[in-house]
Amino acid sequence: MGETMTAIDLKRLIEALAETIAAHADELTALDQAIGDGDHGTNMKRGFDAVLADADALAAKPLPDALKAAGTKLVMTVGGASGPLFGTFFMALGKDIPPHPTAAELAAAFARAVDAVAARGKSEAGQKTMLDVLYPVRDALLDGKPAAEIAAVADAAAAATVPLKATRGRASFLGDRSIGHMDPGARSTALLVRTVAENLGAQA
Repeated sequence: MGETMTAIDLKRLIEALAETIAAHADELTALDQAIGDGDHGTNMKRGFDAVLADADALAAKPLPDALKAAGTKLVMTVGGASGPLFGTFFMALGKDIPPHPTAAELAAAFARAVDAVAARGKSEAGQKTMLDVLYPVRDALLDGKPAAEIAAVADAAAAATVPLKATRGRASFLGDRSIGHMDPGARSTALLVRTVAENLGAQA
């Protein structure tokens, strides 16, 4: 998924991520209304709008510092359960990724960031959360899959949360009634993964 990222590429990526979340905010809110608090789309849009507002400053930083700063911004602005989890992912990714990562280095840092999210959320795969997308994407990255395939993996993984029963988070309160609905965090994660994959794939 690309060998390196420049400041200009990073700004374009931030813009693309914010645009994607904004375009799907209503969808994410509808998904969350079915099994959560109904604010996931609004919260995610607020967070990525805040990151977008800092795009120039973030793009001027080395990649690790930019990721950590973006993660901090998400924690402060997304709110709810999603803020700490998405923020943790970006901050952990920034902690481990080098300034100009190879594909292998990106995959390794991504894997450690997924572990950080699992630890923060005290969750694991199969519990109808964003981890149900992050783990398959991690595996695809570690296997060296091309960007288009990674995006497809993310989409399929989000769809695969529909028949699951939620056992973590707000949706777990619904028990069997959570079955039949896509997890909103998994969907937003898949949207972000696809956006990154499409942008970095175009740079490869």
